[in-house]
Amino acid sequence: MGDAQSLLRANTLYSTIGVTSMDLGTQLQAERVRSAETVTTRQLSDVVRAQRARTDRSVAEFRKAVTEAGGAVDGTLRRPVQALDKALDNLTAIRANIDNGSASRLSGLNAYNRILDALFAVYDHIVTLPDLKLSQQASSLQAMGHAREYISRENALLVGKRGGRRLTEAEATAFTEYAASRKFLYSRGLAGLDVALRRPYEQVFATEPYLTFVSLEDRVIKTGAPPQNMTAWHETMDRLASRLDDLNASSTAILADRASSAAASTLARISVAGGLGLIAVLASIIISVRFGRRLAGELAGLRAAAVELAQQRLPSIVARLRKGEDVDVRKEAKPIKVSGSAEITDVAGAFGSVQRTAVDAAVGQAALRRGIGQVFLNLARRKQGLLHRQLALLDGMQRRTHDPDRLEELFRLDHLTTRMRRHAESLIVLSGAAPGRAWRKPVPVIDIVRAAIAEVEDYTRVSVETMPAGAVEGTVAADLTHLVAELIENATIYSPPDTTVQVRGDLVSNGYAIEVEDRGLGLSPTDYARYNALLSKPPEFDLADSDRLGLLVVATLAQRHGINVLLRRSPFGGTTAIVLVPRSVVTEQSALEAAGGDGKAELPSRTRKKALAVVTSGTHNGLPRRVRQASLAPQLKQPPPEQERQAERSPDEVRDLFSAFQRGTQRAREEAPEEGP
Repeated sequence: MGDAQSLLRANTLYSTIGVTSMDLGTQLQAERVRSAETVTTRQLSDVVRAQRARTDRSVAEFRKAVTEAGGAVDGTLRRPVQALDKALDNLTAIRANIDNGSASRLSGLNAYNRILDALFAVYDHIVTLPDLKLSQQASSLQAMGHAREYISRENALLVGKRGGRRLTEAEATAFTEYAASRKFLYSRGLAGLDVALRRPYEQVFATEPYLTFVSLEDRVIKTGAPPQNMTAWHETMDRLASRLDDLNASSTAILADRASSAAASTLARISVAGGLGLIAVLASIIISVRFGRRLAGELAGLRAAAVELAQQRLPSIVARLRKGEDVDVRKEAKPIKVSGSAEITDVAGAFGSVQRTAVDAAVGQAALRRGIGQVFLNLARRKQGLLHRQLALLDGMQRRTHDPDRLEELFRLDHLTTRMRRHAESLIVLSGAAPGRAWRKPVPVIDIVRAAIAEVEDYTRVSVETMPAGAVEGTVAADLTHLVAELIENATIYSPPDTTVQVRGDLVSNGYAIEVEDRGLGLSPTDYARYNALLSKPPEFDLADSDRLGLLVVATLAQRHGINVLLRRSPFGGTTAIVLVPRSVVTEQSALEAAGGDGKAELPSRTRKKALAVVTSGTHNGLPRRVRQASLAPQLKQPPPEQERQAERSPDEVRDLFSAFQRGTQRAREEAPEEGP
C-alpha cells in the first residue's frame, strides 16, 4: 500500500507540478535568450515583452499547480518548491537590471541560471519513486533534461555576438563548462535508460542538427569566438532544441504512464492480497469461534470440576478429618472426569494429582494431630493422677500438722500443686478430651469463682464483688472453673502488681454473666477484634503458636458448653473479660436450696478448703463476723502505754493463725455427721 501511494503521489506530482514546471523551464530558457539579445542591442523589443508575458503566465500556472497538489507536496518536496517560488520573485529585479543596462550579459544569464537550477532541484525530488527501475529511468531522464538546459545556456551565451566579436575570458570559460557538463549528463543519462527510452535519444544524436551542433560547439571552445555563420548556428539550435524538447516531453510521458501502470498493478495486487487476506481472516474467525466455543465448553466443565473440588469435596474431607473420621484416600480422591483436547485432560490430570496430594496431606496432618493429642492426653492423664496423689498426701499432712510455719509451707505447696493440676487439665482440653472432674449436683457460681481464684498464683490481688445467687450444672462446673481461672490469671499477669483484679457476676436474662476486670494497659481495637474472633471460633491447635494457649483453652471450653466469652476495653483503661453462661446450664439458687442441704453443692474437700482459705468477704453458713474488742469494757479498749504495748504480728503471722483456725473449723464440720437445718 505504501508503494502504491508513492506511485500515485508521483503521478499526481507529474500531472500538476511536473507538467507546469516543464513549461516553466521552457519559457525561462526562451526569456533568457531574448534577454541576452536585449543586453546586446540595448533595445526592449515587442518580442521580449511577449516572451515575458508567457513566462509570467507559466509562473502563475506553476504556483496554481503547487496549490492543487496539496498533500502530495510533502516535507522533502516542500523546501525546494519554496526555494523556487522565492527565486521566481526575483524575476522583476532581473528584468529591471537588463532593461536599464546595469547588468552585463553574463551576469544577467547567471541570474536566469540560478532560477533554472532551483527548478531542476524540484525535478530531483519529484522523480523519487518506490519502484527501483522506475526511479532509475526517471533519474536518467532528469539527466537528459539537465543536459538540454546546458545546450540552452550555450545558445544564450552566443546570442548577440555579431561581427566576429570574441567571447570574453569569463564567457569562454562558462561556455567550456556548459559543454563539458552537457557531455557528462548525456553520457550518464544514456547509460541508465532502458532500450525503449534510450533508442529515440540515440536517433536524435545521429541526426544532422545534433552533429552540426557538436561540430560548432568544438570550434567555439577551440577559437574562443562565436561561429562565423551565426545564422547556421541559430537554425541548427532551433531544429535541435525542438527535437530535444519533444523527445523529453514524450519520454517523460512514457515514464508517467509506466508509473501509473505500476500503481495500478500494485493496487491490483493489493486488491487480490486484500481479498485473500479477508477470506483468510474470515476463515480464521470462523475456525476460532468454533474452536473457542468447544474450548469454552471444555473449560466450563473443567472449571465446574475444579470449583466442586475446591469448595465441596476438599472442605468436606477436611471437616470429616477434624471430626476424627477415617478417610479412604483412594475412594475420596477420585480423578476428575472431563473430555476434550489433550491440554484440558492434562490440566484435569494435574488437578487430580493436586487433589490426591491435598487429601494425603490432610490425612497425614489429621493423623499427626491425633497422635500429638494422644501424647498430650497420655502425659496429662499421668500427670493428673500423680497430682491427685500429691494433693491427697498434702491434705493428710495438713491435717496432722499444727505448726503455723509448716502449715504455711504446705499451703504454698498445695497451691502450686493445684495450679499444676490446672495446667495438666489444659493439655487434656487441647487434646480434645474432657478432664476427669465432674459433679452430679449443681454447683453455686460463688464456689466456682472461689475455686478458680484458688488456682491462680497471684490470688491475693483478686477481689470478689457482688455475686448474686446462682448455680450451674455439675457437668459444666469443672470446665467453667478452669475457664474463669485462665481469665483471672491472664488478668493478674498483664496488669501492674500493685493493682487488683475485680471479679463480679450477675444473673441476666440470657444466663449468668461473670466479669473479670483488670487495671492494665489494655489492647488495641485490632487486637480485641482478633482475640474475640479466636474466642468465638477457636482454630485448630497449632504447635507453632504457643503464645496464646490460655485463650485457646478458654475458647475450646467455651465452645464445648455454648459459653460466650468477650474481651473489651475497661473504663479504667484495662481489659474486661465477660463470660456469659447460657440459661440452659444455669440453675436458680432457690431450686438448689429446695433440693436439700445448705444451698451449696459438695465440692471436693481440697477445693472447698482452698476456696474458703482465700475468701476475704462474707461469712460461712450465716456465722457472725468477729469484731475485735467488741465485747470489752470501754476502759479496756484503750491502748496500753507505748512501752507496755506488745509488738504487732506481721501479716504473714496473722494469715497463718487464721488459716490454722479455718482449717480446724473446717475439719470439724467434715468429721461431724450431716444434719438438716
